This record gives sequence, C-alpha cells and structure tokens, in this order.
Amino acid sequence: QVQLVESGGGLVQPGGSLRLSCAASGFTFSTYGMRWYRRAPEKERELVASITSGGGTTNYLDSVKGRFTISRDNAKNTLYLQMNSLKPEDTAVYYCYTRIRGMDFWGKGTLVSVSS
Repeated sequence: QVQLVESGGGLVQPGGSLRLSCAASGFTFSTYGMRWYRRAPEKERELVASITSGGGTTNYLDSVKGRFTISRDNAKNTLYLQMNSLKPEDTAVYYCYTRIRGMDFWGKGTLVSVSS
C-alpha cells in the first residue's frame, strides 16, 4: 500500500535550517507529482511547495520563496524540503502528500518548531 513517512523535523532557532525527508513506498514514485503541506497551530493547512514527477517544475508559497527548496530523488523514492532562514511563523507540522488515481495520500507529519 502507499506509504509516506516524513522525518527531519525538530526544534531550531530562528535563522536556522532543517531538511525534511519523505520516504515513499507502495507506488511508482517517479510517476507522480509531490507536495509539502503544513499546518500551524490554530491555522488552516497550507500548501508549502510542489514538484512535478521529474522534478523539472517547482512552486512555492510566497512566504517561503527564496528560503525553502523542494527536491526529489527518484532513485531513492524520497522527497525533500530544505528549509533555510527559518522563522517562528514556520512552526508547524509538515506533511508529505501525493494524489494517485484520484485518491489523496498523506504522511503522518513531522513537527518543526522554530523558537529561541
């Protein structure tokens, strides 16, 4: 079955960096676009970044442009989110997502906390 497992979250000071990973299994990873979402406390879920199946096209939430980079390694079935210059407002649970044949698949999320 489809599985998405995020890792790499943690506590970091403002201005710091983290790299999130999403290990995918149960489907042909290289065939599907992937996304990172986040949900901050008491806020709606928002789309942070997306990437096409081959990695050639990426899109970002305006507030993370220039700081975050989404990438993928199709040989390793892994999605990444490099997060630099982190701000307290980036604090959230980050989720990996894909849509396959009309069905939505989510990971369980990884918590990123940005605080001094």
